[in-house]
Amino acid sequence: MDRFALCRALEAARVPATSYEIVDCPGRHFAADRYFLDGHEGDWTVGVHERGARQVFERFTDEDEACRWIHDRLLGGQPPATPAPGEPAAPHPDPGALQRQADDDLEAALTELLRGTAGKPGEEPPESEPPESGPE
Repeated sequence: MDRFALCRALEAARVPATSYEIVDCPGRHFAADRYFLDGHEGDWTVGVHERGARQVFERFTDEDEACRWIHDRLLGGQPPATPAPGEPAAPHPDPGALQRQADDDLEAALTELLRGTAGKPGEEPPESEPPESGPE
């Protein structure tokens, strides 16, 4: 998948265009908080744009991998819809539900990023052990 196919897939799935910013996808009006995909041949960056600042989550050398990262975040891991010839297209999901899911996923990603300052993202912080008492 390239960034143009990603734009078409997100539009077909009726993901609100304000939820994402993809390089070379024209005519977008962005929300204050959104996912982004930026880059060029061999150097792709994905993350979130929040409160006027970009937070990079991943870097890729492969455009397909970067596009699938964004696709998974915005569509909850659903595979790209490609109906077989003659097969009816899947019904469009509720745009409001997609927006709520994208907002929830963005919030979870930001929380994970903030937690990751003490360790790797997704890891629970280590539990602290009580101090050992000295000899009595």
